[in-house]
Amino acid sequence: MGIIFRQTFKNTVNTYLGFALGAINTLFLYTHFLSEAYYGLVGYLLSTANILMPLFAFGVHNTMVKFFSSYSDEKQRRKFVFMMFVLPLVVMVPAGILGAMGYTYIVAFLSEKNRIVEDYVWAIYLVAFAMAYFEVFFAWTKVQMNSTFGNFMKEVFPRAVVMVLLFVLYLGWIDASEFIFWLAGMYLLRTAGMGVYAWKLKAPGFIPAFPENAQTVWKYSALIVLAGSIAVILLDVDKFMIGQYEIINNVAFYNVAVFIAMVIVVPSRAMHQITYPVTARLMNEGNREELRQLYRRSSLTLYVTGGLLFLLITLNIEMLYRIIPGNYSEGIPVVYMIAAAKLAENLIGNNNAILFNSDYYRVILFFGVFLAVLTVVLNMIFIPLWGIQGAALATLLAVLAYNATKICFVYFSMGLQPFSPGTWRTTGAVILVWLVFGFWDFGFHPIVNIILKSVLAGLSYLVLVYYWKLSEDITGAVNGLIKKARRP
Repeated sequence: MGIIFRQTFKNTVNTYLGFALGAINTLFLYTHFLSEAYYGLVGYLLSTANILMPLFAFGVHNTMVKFFSSYSDEKQRRKFVFMMFVLPLVVMVPAGILGAMGYTYIVAFLSEKNRIVEDYVWAIYLVAFAMAYFEVFFAWTKVQMNSTFGNFMKEVFPRAVVMVLLFVLYLGWIDASEFIFWLAGMYLLRTAGMGVYAWKLKAPGFIPAFPENAQTVWKYSALIVLAGSIAVILLDVDKFMIGQYEIINNVAFYNVAVFIAMVIVVPSRAMHQITYPVTARLMNEGNREELRQLYRRSSLTLYVTGGLLFLLITLNIEMLYRIIPGNYSEGIPVVYMIAAAKLAENLIGNNNAILFNSDYYRVILFFGVFLAVLTVVLNMIFIPLWGIQGAALATLLAVLAYNATKICFVYFSMGLQPFSPGTWRTTGAVILVWLVFGFWDFGFHPIVNIILKSVLAGLSYLVLVYYWKLSEDITGAVNGLIKKARRP
């Protein structure tokens, strides 16, 4: 437990440090040091590479973690590891050959709306390749019970290097086109560094053959490829499609807006690390009553926490955009819609953990395919009509439909639902605080205005949370702090 605790603590620190660096880069350095067109180009290239990454990795980064410990025979294990390291090449090599043969047509398709993309299509394959093998090397360190370095390289390293590159760009030592080149090089460097570390941690010791259960592993990998592709599509397909329908600058506007709204789901990541194993235990024990309580409490706690972040973001969004230059304020409506979508995600609590640990776990894949198709179709309808606002609306509608589907499925198949009287009171508290503080601002500098308004609105909301007893967990934590403060 000591190793697990230390690595969990370090990984949490790395995650939040990476998020802080990402916030500085996204909201200030990119917007001040790089033109809107090139910032949009960066977002477009990375989003497209992210879409390709699960296919290139062929699910190996998940498959290795799942099956590695199941091999008791050392020879079979070494055959399995060999297969894991070469399996991505089954996709990457043919994709590279086909890409080279049809490069002219691919460039013409991707740059039809934005000619600036034309000279950088090569970076998509290169970055996708680097991302895929980084995950493979990272998976190898995970099965060796060492995830700290990989988490640092995933969360902190790229954002720190991007920050340095942006300052180098600002100083005039490189231009925008060279920035793209060095950005792609950074992903290759990260993968090389991860590979060296993985080999030094423990050399894989390949046996160039496939293990006895190779077909079972392939089937699982194919399933993970599909599931992973769906997850990435939901995150990045809107940016890719904006680049196909609108001028590339709009990808930059959308990217900033989405990053701001994503703050709402940060607390849920930490909670899911705790609720997932607890949910599995309760389901294995058949403890339905405690599972029902966990479902409701996790939903309510995340909804209350997300409600606070939703208020802090939406109440201050106008002022925040005043300190961001250019035309980025076009993304303000996007922030509202994506923030609402992320708040809705918090509302489902540990729904995913329930589904993954039930006999219906395969239904998640079906729902994911449904959502991916729905997202693409809605983007095709709304982006030509309303641009980035249309993309945000498509995401909001798709997420609401997806969450509603999962909630209904769990209810009708297991008789569980996440709502409680606290859910409706929390909704009332969010609306009340927004109505009180949403239509006025101080006449100070935007940063001072944000601080003052956040303090007033945040305290008002927390007072309502405490005195209305919206969440047992939050109220209990506050009472514990009060007792400690009163002790002599």
